[in-house]
Amino acid sequence: MTTRYQMLRLPQTLRFDVRGVSHHCSRWAGNRQATGSPPVLLLHGYLDCGATFQFVADALEPSRTLLAPDWRGFGDTEWSPQGYWFPDYFADLEAIIDRVAPGQPVDIVGHSMGGNIAMMYAGIRPERVRRLVSLEGFGLPGASPERAPGRYREWLDQWRTPPSASEFPSLEAFTAVLRQRDPKLPPERADFVARVWCEILSDGRVRPRFDPAHKRVNPVLYRREEAAACWAAIRAPVLYVAGAESNFLARLQGGGDPDRMREWVPHLEPRIVAAAGHMLHHHQPAAVARLIEEFLVP
Repeated sequence: MTTRYQMLRLPQTLRFDVRGVSHHCSRWAGNRQATGSPPVLLLHGYLDCGATFQFVADALEPSRTLLAPDWRGFGDTEWSPQGYWFPDYFADLEAIIDRVAPGQPVDIVGHSMGGNIAMMYAGIRPERVRRLVSLEGFGLPGASPERAPGRYREWLDQWRTPPSASEFPSLEAFTAVLRQRDPKLPPERADFVARVWCEILSDGRVRPRFDPAHKRVNPVLYRREEAAACWAAIRAPVLYVAGAESNFLARLQGGGDPDRMREWVPHLEPRIVAAAGHMLHHHQPAAVARLIEEFLVP
């Protein structure tokens, strides 16, 4: 039997409306947080949820208040019947900041998709971000315009046959799949991730907590030049963190190299986390927390 992960800081569960969608958030209260100080926002990646920042939350100084929302259509946040568009995440993030830090800039830690959202938002609204930590959220490879007709066709075809949710025979079976795909994840953390990623059905089967509509391709091609224009407007210092054993930077074909990124983000500080892949906040939470603590010091 797998040993359960022992949480050092128990999160609160919050729900509030964000632009007509009920959002779920995990909140770890700081024990010495100054009155009126905004929480550090923790933004999860694709198919993840805010609760898996638990490992980093446990490794951070308990004085900090942390808030990790589930993006629309992920975790326990409501689904969007009209589908998902990347600019919606900017608007959702802004609404969350307006709620928890009205009139104040915030510190943000974003992983993968969450890092990409945060990086672009920090250029769109530079006055709202004090410091930014991007954990492997360095954009995507650019797509040539010639791919547009085929992408739109694929998107239209997918609307004819709605994507379905994957199901697994048991939580143990899903955990085994998770460990097979991510062998760097220790058993007790894999068990924790499986439990927060899945809902258990009445017959014991489990289903991951995300809207299957996320499986549809995005009909709008990724325009790296537009993302870079947003990055160039960032005024906040940026900590740019990669896993030493991740293939993510290689997939960007040099576009994510720190020297190249400094062409757009002059206040960029790169760091590498040893013995970590793309899910570095799951693999090496103590090392990631140490980098965050050092960087967020006023």
